[in-house]
Amino acid sequence: MAQIDPDSPVPKYFQLREILLDLIESNELPIGAAIPSERELCQRFGLSRMTVRQAVDHLVSEGRLHRVPGKGTFVARPKIELALQLTSFSDDMRARGLEPGSRDLDRRVVRASAHLARELGIQPGDAVHFIERLRTADGEPLCVERAHIPVALAPDLDAYDLSGRSLYALLESRYGLVLDAGELTIDGGIADPSDADLLKLPRGGAVLLLARRSYVGGACAELGVSTYRADRYQLRTLLEPRR
Repeated sequence: MAQIDPDSPVPKYFQLREILLDLIESNELPIGAAIPSERELCQRFGLSRMTVRQAVDHLVSEGRLHRVPGKGTFVARPKIELALQLTSFSDDMRARGLEPGSRDLDRRVVRASAHLARELGIQPGDAVHFIERLRTADGEPLCVERAHIPVALAPDLDAYDLSGRSLYALLESRYGLVLDAGELTIDGGIADPSDADLLKLPRGGAVLLLARRSYVGGACAELGVSTYRADRYQLRTLLEPRR
């Protein structure tokens, strides 16, 4: 096992962080395994408890470890990379080898406010489907989806059960609506109490807020806002050099 180099310009806590990451990524510390206690790490590497705690705190904040009060600190499951493309939650989870699921929270038809009408490109007062669902992967709650879809595009959508079903697949098969473009805005935020309970997050837990507008042939077909657990998701994209 690697050791702490006291003469290195790299801070000792960061050296310990790298050692623990190596153990996790080599599967010497598999998912769900408890890491050595702070006392054991202090003794093994000749570090102060403050230095050990700083290294562990970093890995907890990065989502690589998680603490269970009264039990210890454990290796966390890898975060899911958020798909920055126009794909359904169901298809995305199946591509990762996870079984998607959903639970209806609210289904109703509302009248478009002036703001909603502008966003959807319809007239104020037009009928709009409102769909609110809790989405899961292998039974674990991952996000709360809220979508608005003009009734004119999908007249009897409220008659279909969406439990465990892809909304995008239904729009395509039943109404011929193939989403071919979209816009996505991502913000960080704090879960409100109701969403925190649904997502099994502590009150004040961090979330990713995704505002999505999806188009069919240049017309807006869906306006959605999804609240994702920030402890289970990460963003990854390719960077191109400046030209």
